[in-house]
Formats: sequence, C-alpha cells, structure tokens
Amino acid sequence: MKTYNIAIDGPSGAGKSSISRAVAEELGFIHADTGALYRAIGLYALRNECLEEEKITQEIDNIHVSLKFIGGVQRVILNDEDVTEYIRTPEVSMAASRVSAVGAVRALLLGLQKKIAAESNVIMDGRDIGMVVLPDADLKIFLTASAEERASRRYLELQEKDENCPPYEQILEDIRQRDYNDSHRAIAPLRQAEDAVLVDSSHMGFNEVVEHVTALIRDTLGL
Repeated sequence: MKTYNIAIDGPSGAGKSSISRAVAEELGFIHADTGALYRAIGLYALRNECLEEEKITQEIDNIHVSLKFIGGVQRVILNDEDVTEYIRTPEVSMAASRVSAVGAVRALLLGLQKKIAAESNVIMDGRDIGMVVLPDADLKIFLTASAEERASRRYLELQEKDENCPPYEQILEDIRQRDYNDSHRAIAPLRQAEDAVLVDSSHMGFNEVVEHVTALIRDTLGL
C-alpha cells in the first residue's frame, strides 16, 4: 500500500510540532514528532546522570522509546512510562540537543521513525527528516523563524504554564545555543535539504502557517 510521507524540518522553537499536528489533523494523517523521541532520551539521561556520550552509549540497551497514537494524538512512552507531559522543559530541551549528537542514540531511533513512515500516511517533523530519515519523502518543508521570534513564542508558552518561567533573554540564549549545537554536530547536522520548500513563519500567524503548509501538501499530492 502506498503511503504518503511529508518531512518537516527546522530549528528549535519554529513551531514544527504544533503546525505538523494541526496539518495532520486537517488531512487525516498521522503526526510523528521525532523531536519528542530525543527529548525522551534526554529526560532519561537527566534522570540517570548519563548526558556524556560514553555514558549514554553504555545505557542505550536500557532505553526503550516509542510513540503511541491514541485518537490520532501522539503519546511518548519511555520504558513503559508515558512521559509526554515531562519532556517540554528547557532543561530537557538542552539535554535532547546533547544526546541527539550521539551516534548510538540516532541509530536507535532511525529504525522506529522509518517504520512509522512505512506503515502510515505521516507528517514527520524533526531536524534530519528530509536529509536522513525520509530522503525520498513526497514533500520536504523547512520551517523556520528568527531566533528572536522563536524565543518570544517559547517565552509566552512557558509563561502560560509556569509563572516562574525563565526570562526571555535566557530562552533566547538557549535557542541560539541549540541552533549552534544542532547545526554543528558531526552526525546529521541540521540543514535545509536542497529539494525542501522554505517556509519562514517569522511574520505569520499560526493559522496562516497551517493553511500555507496544508496547501503545499494538497498541491503536491493532488489531494
């Protein structure tokens, strides 16, 4: 059975997950947030104090991560625990950036990501989907925004959840550091695929981006 695969890549805080989720719901596709998988391993590394490459590599056989889709909604499972609500903190975000540079971690998750894409019509977002995970995707999109805009969105999001959220300046610095880490790692660095469509959402509202990306997919697939 032919499945349609859409790859959406981009830097941290660009809105890949929320945009992909909304578009997938509109089209009746599965949304696979691969960044959540790396965040789950980052959470494991924080809990078990094994952020260093040698230590997380030694622990790799003890880490079991999966995605479950309940009513089309993604849940992230780490060693039989639903950790969906624990992986969106700045600390886990930075830990995910560190572990994502480790070859053993990327190898662990690559097969899972490809399996999801082979079995379902999927919109998959992450850092290396179009370049590594789904190089033959039906459509590749590189979704981005300025670091300042991404930090502002993240700050507002965290404020709604926690009155003691970090100051804007710290969030901006974290995003710039994450950008540097992701684009300079030796394995699968973040970069736009040559055949990807660039979508800069710096001056676009959420619904506008959803409509634009949905239209791109419909035009490409003839839906």
